[in-house]
Amino acid sequence: MKLKPYPKYKDSEVEWLGEIPENWGISPLKYGYQVSLGKMLQPESKNESDVLLPYLRAANVQWNCVDTSDVKEMWISANERESLLLKNGDLLVSEGGDVGRSAIWNAELAECYFQNSINRIRPIKDNSNKFLYYWISTVKDGGYIDILCNKSTIAHFTAEKVQALPVTFPTPKDQGSIANFLDRETAKLDTLIAKQEKLIELLQEKRKAIISHAVTKGLNPHANMKDSGLAWLGEVPSHWVITRLKYLGDAIIGLTYAPDEVVAEGTLVLRSSNIQQGAVSFEDNVFVNKVIPEKLITKIGDILICSRNGSRKLIGKNITIDENTSGLSFGAFMTIFRTEYYRYVSCILNSSLFEFQAGSFLTSTVNQLTTGNLNSFEVPFPPEDEQIKISEYINHQTNKIDSLIEKAKRSIELANEHRIALISAAVTGKIDVREAA
Repeated sequence: MKLKPYPKYKDSEVEWLGEIPENWGISPLKYGYQVSLGKMLQPESKNESDVLLPYLRAANVQWNCVDTSDVKEMWISANERESLLLKNGDLLVSEGGDVGRSAIWNAELAECYFQNSINRIRPIKDNSNKFLYYWISTVKDGGYIDILCNKSTIAHFTAEKVQALPVTFPTPKDQGSIANFLDRETAKLDTLIAKQEKLIELLQEKRKAIISHAVTKGLNPHANMKDSGLAWLGEVPSHWVITRLKYLGDAIIGLTYAPDEVVAEGTLVLRSSNIQQGAVSFEDNVFVNKVIPEKLITKIGDILICSRNGSRKLIGKNITIDENTSGLSFGAFMTIFRTEYYRYVSCILNSSLFEFQAGSFLTSTVNQLTTGNLNSFEVPFPPEDEQIKISEYINHQTNKIDSLIEKAKRSIELANEHRIALISAAVTGKIDVREAA
């Protein structure tokens, strides 16, 4: 589909916007829309007319949808029920948190209200909330909202800032055409992205299955098997032994340091945020001015493990230290497992064996893998020559899967880039979508 530009343009007089179609207007948002900030949280009833009712927070507002899986309740008065009731088609814009994040309310609940972490927007006359949704998406992606809200401090996209936001104003008919076009085209891209995300999920499951099978059954499908003695493990090759990690190496908890020991330059301390997708990322670093004990300096072959985190899912993510990451320290929420069998143990820690045993001590209130927990893990252990073959096989197979995962991620990245560019071009008038809509 080839889209043409509009026939004539004029200067928008907004530096970052440039030119817009000649028949479009541009004004502060308040001249085309009404903005209302929600109610401050009221946890207790103040009078007999107050009613306990559901309300939305900024966390409920996600791009493309309103998440109603976790809706809280607060006390609301009779007058507030009239003024703060959400209506189908309202545009909800986050005032705090990820400022500017927006969604259209499609009456997901029969009755719902909104807190003061949300701005509610309603159109004046025939303007389109759906067009405005795409406009806010564009200025958010362009970084303008973050600048407007000064994200170096606690960001707030106040009602006054929302009202002052420059907005293009095509005719109401053209707003509808643009919104309809973008609904259709972004839906296609979202479908593509969802398929690639599902593919990644399946590939990751296959990756883990390959590792888990190799470290529990070996590579010889005709090998004699024996009962492991562990109900959750089942049979293993008869010449393997079952042992605990504590007999294979040493688990060492990381460095403890005080806030005043953090400096601009010093010794880099690896933390959970430095482990990203099986590799080390140096985008979020902490340095300390402290003498580091020798045992807390990473060595080639150390397995660095996230042992404590606010997110349960991140417990156990790990990397094997190589020449690029040796000689560093690691924080107290990290553990290294130091072993001569690191290639094979690394495979164990990335298999379902780790997840199964981790589930025995990780709870909704305790998100910590202690050295004691790690040392007590029971693992099947083959002879050393077989460990090498298994490790090499796993590396070969997972490298192929990782390559496919990277291709899928790149497809998602390109689709998102195209989505952003398409929305921007449509709402700023760089392409004429009226006939295409």
